[in-house]
Amino acid sequence: KISPSIDFGFPIDTKKINALFNLKLDMSIYVASWTTTPWTVPGNVALTVNGEFDYCLIQVKKDLKDYGLLVGKDLIVNTLGRIDIDNFEVLGTCKGKELEGLEAKHPYLARPSKFVLGDHVTIEVGTGIVHTSPGHGLEDYTVAQEYDLEVLSPVKNNGTFNSNEEHVGGLFAFKANERIIEVLNNEGTLFGVADYKHSYPHCWRHKTPLMFRATPQWFISMDQGSLLVNSIDAIREVNWEPNWGETRMSSMLNRPDWCISRQRAWGVPIPLLIHKETRELHPDTDQLIEEIAKKIEDQGIESWHEIEVEQLINDSSNYQKVTDVLDVWFDSGVTHACVLHDEDLQFPADLYLEGSDQHRGWFQSSLLTSMAIYDTPPYKGVLTHGFVVDADGRKMSKSIGNTISPQEIWNSKGADVLRAWIASTDYRNEMVISNNRLQGVSDSYRRIRNTIRFLLGNIQDFSMENRVKEHELTELDKYMENKTQKLQKELIEDYLNYRFHLAFNKIHNFCANDLGGFYLDVLKDRLYTCNQDSVARRSCQTILFQILEALVRWISPILTFTAEEAWLLYHSDFESVHLTEWFDDWLSSSEGAISESDWEQVLKIRTEVNKIIESSRNSGLIGSSLEAEIELFCSVDLEKLLGKFSQELKFIFITSEAKVLPENGEGEETDLEGLKVRVNKTLNKKCERCWHSRPEVGSINDHPHLCSRCLENIEGNGETRLYA
Repeated sequence: KISPSIDFGFPIDTKKINALFNLKLDMSIYVASWTTTPWTVPGNVALTVNGEFDYCLIQVKKDLKDYGLLVGKDLIVNTLGRIDIDNFEVLGTCKGKELEGLEAKHPYLARPSKFVLGDHVTIEVGTGIVHTSPGHGLEDYTVAQEYDLEVLSPVKNNGTFNSNEEHVGGLFAFKANERIIEVLNNEGTLFGVADYKHSYPHCWRHKTPLMFRATPQWFISMDQGSLLVNSIDAIREVNWEPNWGETRMSSMLNRPDWCISRQRAWGVPIPLLIHKETRELHPDTDQLIEEIAKKIEDQGIESWHEIEVEQLINDSSNYQKVTDVLDVWFDSGVTHACVLHDEDLQFPADLYLEGSDQHRGWFQSSLLTSMAIYDTPPYKGVLTHGFVVDADGRKMSKSIGNTISPQEIWNSKGADVLRAWIASTDYRNEMVISNNRLQGVSDSYRRIRNTIRFLLGNIQDFSMENRVKEHELTELDKYMENKTQKLQKELIEDYLNYRFHLAFNKIHNFCANDLGGFYLDVLKDRLYTCNQDSVARRSCQTILFQILEALVRWISPILTFTAEEAWLLYHSDFESVHLTEWFDDWLSSSEGAISESDWEQVLKIRTEVNKIIESSRNSGLIGSSLEAEIELFCSVDLEKLLGKFSQELKFIFITSEAKVLPENGEGEETDLEGLKVRVNKTLNKKCERCWHSRPEVGSINDHPHLCSRCLENIEGNGETRLYA
C-alpha cells in the first residue's frame, strides 16, 4: 500500500526542555514524530519513546527560522533528510527514560500529549518517538493501559469520524488524511510529506486496507480460575501428531484475555442485558441466559432479536440488549459440549484433526472452553496436517486458478486414487498435488489392484478344505508367510500412530517388490504346471489366500471401494471387509529351515544373477531366462547356502538349470563378494507345457514334447517341492 507519510511536530514548553538539558533557549521546540496514518492523529494522547535509547535536542534552521527538534539520536540524519534540512547542531542528549512523564502539546488540538515508555519503539524507521493513539493500534492501546491514559476512538463503526470531531467530523478515515495534513500545515507543525510504499494489513476477502479501532468488547479472562496456567499444564497430557504440535500450541497460549464478541449482523448472539449508564450486567444474568436459551431452542435464533427487554425484566427502562455476536471460534470451540456428551459418544474425544493453522483456532478455542467448563482437554490426541499445494508449492486458490477439483479426480481416476494420494502423502508437511503426482499414485494403485487380481485368479479353485498343514509348506511359502505377518505388525503400528503414508508405501512396496518382483514370479511355475491338487500347489495357494486375506484388510482404510469389491468376490459369509478385524489365522508360527537372513542373501544373489541374465538377453545370447543354464561360482558360505535348495534352485532364478560350483576364477564378476556367474544357452529342447528346456524332452514315448516333471504332474501323483 502507498500511504502519505508525514513528519510533524508536537510543540513543547521551552522551559521544560531548558530544565531537562540545563539550557537557556528562547526558541520554539518541537518533538519530532513520523507516521503513515495521518488520520490517527486526532486520537493522539501520548508520545512513546524507548527508555534505553539516546535522544538529542538539535537546533535547525528552515525558512530563515531557528527552532529546536527532539529526535532519536540514531535517526537524526534520516529525519532531517526527509524534511530537507542539511545542517544541525546538537544542544543536548538524554536517555528516553528521562523524558517519561513530560507533556508536549497536541499538534493542533488543545490537549496535552504525554511522554511514555514502550519496548515496541525501534530505530528502523521514523524519528524514534512514536505518535500514540490508543484507539487505533494494539501496541498503543497496551501502553495506554499501563499508563492509565484515555482511549480515544473518534472513528465510528462505518469508518467515518464522529460528527463533532474538530476539522474531520463526518469524513471517512482514509479520506481525512488530506484534511489532517492541511490542518497541520496551517498550524505550522507539518515538516514534510511523502508517499511511502509499505506492507499494510488488508481484508483477506475484499483485499481492502483495514483500520484499527478500539471498541468495548466482552472477554474471557485467562487469569481467573488459573485458566491459562491449567491449560498449559494440560497440553502435556495430550498426544500430539506431529509432536511439534505441543510446542506450537504452547506458544499460542502465550496470549492475552480472549475477546469473544464481534460486531456483525449474523452470528450467535450474546444474550446479555446491560445497564444503559453503568454498562454493568443485570443482577439476574444467569437466570436470564437460561430463559433466553430456552426461547431460542423453541423458537429459533431470531427470537433473541424479536424479544423486547420488557418481556424479560421489570426494570426494563434502565437496561438494553447487547447486540454483539460471539466470536466464531467460540462457536466451534464449544462443539465438544454440544456433541461429545451424546450417550453414543465419549468425552474427551480420541482425536481432533485439522490443518496446522488450527493451533491458533479450533484446537486452542476447544482447549480453553473445555478447561473452563470441565477442567480437562476435550481431546486425547490432536493430529495436524499441512495444506494442499500445487507442483510449484503454491497453496490452492481459486483466484490464482491452480485448484484441482476432487470431483474431477474421482470422475477420471476413481475415488480410491484420490484417497491413495492423500494417504501416500506425508501430511505433516505441505501436500503436493498435480497431474503428474496423481498419475504416479494411479500407477501405484494399479499395482496393488493388479496384485489382488492375481491373487483372486489363482485361488479360484481353492477353499479352506484345501489348506495344507504347516509341515507341508515349502520353505519359500513359509518365508513369505512370516514376512507377511511381520509386515502386518508394522502396518498396524503405522495405522495406530497415524503414519498413513508409511503404511501405504509399505503396502505398495510389498506388492511391487516382495510379491510381483519375486514371490509371485517364482510361484507361476508351481501354480500353472503342478498337479491341481498336489501339496506343492496347495502349499502356495494356502499362502496366497492368507496374503489376500491380510492385504484386503490392510488397504481397507485407504482403498475402501477396492477392498470391498475384492472382499465380496471371495466372501459370502461376511457382510463387509470394514466390519472385520486384522487377519490372524496364520499357519506358520516360526521361520523354516532356511532362515530369514538366508533368504535376504538369496535375494541379493538373485538380483545379481538377473543382471547377468538381462545382459545376456541384450547381447542376443538368450531370449527368455528359461533358455539359460547358469553356473554360480561361489565362496564357501554362498555355496553352502545355495546348496540347501538342491535341484530346486533353478526355480528361484526361473532358469532351466542352476549349478552351484566352488570359486575357480571363472564366471562374470558381480557386485556381490564371493559370487561370479556364467550364463550358457541351453542345448536342450523346450517342454511345451512348462517351457523348461530339459535333456529328456523328445525322448519320452507317447509324450515327445513334455519333460519328465510335467509327465509326473499329469499322469502321476505330482512332483514334490520342498524349497521353491
